Order: sequence, then C-alpha cells, then structure tokens
Amino acid sequence: MESRVEIFGTLGPACADPEILETMFNNGMSGMRLNLSHSSLQDSAEMIGKFHLAAERAGKKAELLIDMQGPELRIGKISHPYEIRENETVILTCAEKENTIHIEKNVFSAAEEGDLILIDDGKIELKAEKKTEDELICTVLRGGTVSSKKSIKITDKDIHGPVLTEMDLVNIHDAKKYGVTALMQPFVTSGDQLKTIRRILDENGCEDIRIFAKIESREGIAALEEIVKYADMIVIARGDLGNDMPLWQLPYAQKQIEKICLRENKPFLVVTQMLYSMIHSPIPTRAEVSDIFNAVTDGCSAVMVTNETAAGDYPAEVIKYLANTAASAEEWLRQEEN
Repeated sequence: MESRVEIFGTLGPACADPEILETMFNNGMSGMRLNLSHSSLQDSAEMIGKFHLAAERAGKKAELLIDMQGPELRIGKISHPYEIRENETVILTCAEKENTIHIEKNVFSAAEEGDLILIDDGKIELKAEKKTEDELICTVLRGGTVSSKKSIKITDKDIHGPVLTEMDLVNIHDAKKYGVTALMQPFVTSGDQLKTIRRILDENGCEDIRIFAKIESREGIAALEEIVKYADMIVIARGDLGNDMPLWQLPYAQKQIEKICLRENKPFLVVTQMLYSMIHSPIPTRAEVSDIFNAVTDGCSAVMVTNETAAGDYPAEVIKYLANTAASAEEWLRQEEN
C-alpha cells in the first residue's frame, strides 16, 4: 500500500547507511528530519550525502527537514554525563560554578521557590526549594542522566530565547547546498516569529523552503489562528507539548490544534512516540498503530517518527508500519466517502 500522507523518519546513526535508507524509501518514506539542536549541516554532511544517494537509488525526490535550535531553552555544557537520583539535591545557577547545572539568566530570573523544573523533555523533574543570589537549590523528584544542552522548562512559565540562534543562521545559509526542503521551527508562539524566519530564508535564496511551525506549548495553541497564516505546515509536537500540561490533557490539545488547522485549511503533521516501542522491537503495539490510524483519519497531512529511526534497532521496519498504517487509514476514509 502507498500512502498520500507524507511519511517522515529522522536521520541518525541507526539508519546512516545507503542500503538501509534505500529500503526505507522503498517502504514508503517521503523524507527525513535532521535534528540540528546540537550540530550543523556541515557536521552532518556525510549522513546527508548517504540520504541523497539512497533517494536517488530509490527514484525518490526526497524531502530533507532541518529541525532548528530556535527559542528552546537549554542547560549549559556538562563535562561528562552523570546520574541524579530521586531525593538528591542539585544546584542550578547562572554563574560559573563547579558541581552545578548552568542555566541562562532569564531562566534563573523567572524561577521561584516551589517551581517544578523539567530537564531533557521532562525525563528529569526538580523542585526549587531555595533561591539565593545566584543559585537555585532543588530536590530531585524524578531522576535521570544529566548531559549537555538538554532542554529545560519551568512548569507554567513562558520564557523565550531568540527566534534563531547563531547556529540556526549558519544552517540557513548552507541549506540549499545540502538540499534542504523544509525548516522546522521549535516553540512557535507568534506569527511574527515565522515572518522573521521567512524573511531570513528569502534573503539566503531559500524561497522554496517550507516552514513547519512546531506547536509545543499552550501559548502556541492560543496563538495558532495567527501562526497558521505564516506556516506551510503545523507540527503537533507532542513531546514538549505534553510537558506543558498534565498528560491526560494532551489528546484534548491535539484535537484543538487539528480542529483549527482543518478549519483554516492548513496541513498538519503529528509526531512523538508514534512507534516508540519499535526502538527495540520489530513490531509495534496495538495502541501505536491505532494512534497513527487516528491521526490520519483526523485529517493529518504527514506523520513522523524520531528516535525510532535515528537510534532504533529496526528503522526500515518502522517506516513500513508507519506507511502501511497511514495507507490503511486512507483506505478507510475512501470507503467512508463512498
């Protein structure tokens, strides 16, 4: 079965082989996301070359989506990853101190005693117990591995970084050289952000590059009717969106976004944990294929997997299940129309 819905994987070490990538294209993949949160297009040149080679062999005009650093807030550089455990004490600081986790000044300024702080997309949760002149002393509520440049968020607070970082600007400058066809902008909360990105793309000769606006907060949902005017695709990015609300509210939020996109005739993409079990399993769960099926029958124009293909054990099988489930959903829609 072949799906009209765009099918996106994520490029990474697990699939960085022309033969694997060619199989993924033959299994129905439209293109791939490249995460540039911690690297550049130049750093990824070898993988990108294999991606384009595989697409050529498979006879596909492949889409290459670059996921920017954008305004997402991150902790500082860590000399080496280490574990923190429940009930331990950790210190966040905007100063340069040993045995602490560095955070930006705007994050520190916004933090208050009693705040809940999420690190690495919520894998780690801290509670701020005491704030001094330059330290935030926290108790670990949910432990995990601390490593460099992971995301940080204070629950129920909207704090923003720059629309585009210096590295983002370098990557936009190099985008045409590496065959980039779309830019994924994280944490979009206004149409003005996208207008700025469109202007910079145009200034760099990237008029044909699509802008995918990632909705990752309640603030983004509130501004969605404005955002859709300047985006080519809305991305329902359920990872960080799920960090911004109780998880049981996430499906409601997804439906809200879908309803607005359908009303405004704006294509939307659904992503995050669509086939998460397949990172280490050759077959998905029943719940996962139902999730994909429902996203397509709800009207999405694209679906995407991330770590499932970038770091998983079965990248080609992941794409097969993703594409075939999407095609099955489209067949159901056709039958309903008749």
